Amino acid sequence: MTGKTLQALRAEFPLLQTCTYLNSNSTGAFPRGMEAVLQRYARTMQEWRDEVWEGWWADWHAYADAVARFIGGPPGSVVTDGNLTTLMGRLGTCFDFQGERRRVVITGLEFPTVPFLWSGFSRYGAETVVVPAEGARVDAEALCAAIDERTRIVSLCHASFATGALMDLEPVVKRAHAVGAQVVVDAYQSVGAVPIDVSALGVDFLLGGAHKWMCGSVESAFLYVRPDLTDSLRPAATGWMAGENPLTFEPARAWAPTARRLAGGTPAVLPSQLSQVGLDLLNAAGIHTIREHSLRCTARVMARADEAGLPVVTPRKDAHRAGIVTLRFPGDAQVARRLVAGGFVCSYRGGLRVAPHFYNTLEEVDLFMDRLVAEARKEAA
Repeated sequence: MTGKTLQALRAEFPLLQTCTYLNSNSTGAFPRGMEAVLQRYARTMQEWRDEVWEGWWADWHAYADAVARFIGGPPGSVVTDGNLTTLMGRLGTCFDFQGERRRVVITGLEFPTVPFLWSGFSRYGAETVVVPAEGARVDAEALCAAIDERTRIVSLCHASFATGALMDLEPVVKRAHAVGAQVVVDAYQSVGAVPIDVSALGVDFLLGGAHKWMCGSVESAFLYVRPDLTDSLRPAATGWMAGENPLTFEPARAWAPTARRLAGGTPAVLPSQLSQVGLDLLNAAGIHTIREHSLRCTARVMARADEAGLPVVTPRKDAHRAGIVTLRFPGDAQVARRLVAGGFVCSYRGGLRVAPHFYNTLEEVDLFMDRLVAEARKEAA
């Protein structure tokens, strides 16, 4: 994949013509192809016939299988819904937290959903154990040491939303499986920016969403289920789409034989149709090309920050960071607000986060950092 090809794909994102956008960790740029999907949906609703569901059913499944391919999973191993929290909560109802094996091990770098959600399962016997972060990262050895025969679930982020730190999943999965625990991975801040192969990793469950690095719809998240675990899952929070043959409209007598058994009610089809557009562009670029370009861009951000004396929170090693560089310095929140107001779009989550994607250029990174450094110096004066 050449830089010229990435430049051609850049043209598919009109937002980039209006601002300097390095905010994919919050929301990815909107591909122009989404507009045609929205127009088609509007026409469909204006001319409604029930037969539309035949095509929509196919579209919903096709996107789920396309996501599965993108992360190295087989057909039928992914189900989609409106957000990660809904899917993770539904998955949680599949587990028994009675007896000695009741612990849910999480880390101190999780998105707020994770500790809040698992704490809710304490009413069913779950006991949450938090492995604290050491600076920007959670040490894999410390995490593995917290996993023992009392552990039911290890729930951790692949990449931190706050620091961009990337977790080495392999030793965690190995340790969890050795003691009979299962691993739930939140990959929202890595999928689309970092290559993921769920089959090679052996993860039990992996969740992510479309609207950040996958350049898709805000209302689209997914759950991957390791195929050999599917038959063992009996979700208590369920709906008619989880049944074996929902479109017969007969009472469900069995769960679907695929990851669709983790579905709920009427599916959000439009978000899947919209998100397919961004996924097609990611496939056109190639995830390994995206990763190489991301590492170049984030390295440039860190180098420019170092030159200006701005502290970098994000780990330096390529293997330890995803697509985010977080800076923390006096007045960083005010600087972030002024940057956004001036058309240099980033985000603040306890630190100023800079997140270039495959559609950004090194020239843009330098332009952004020129303005960031100038604003930081103004703040310090």
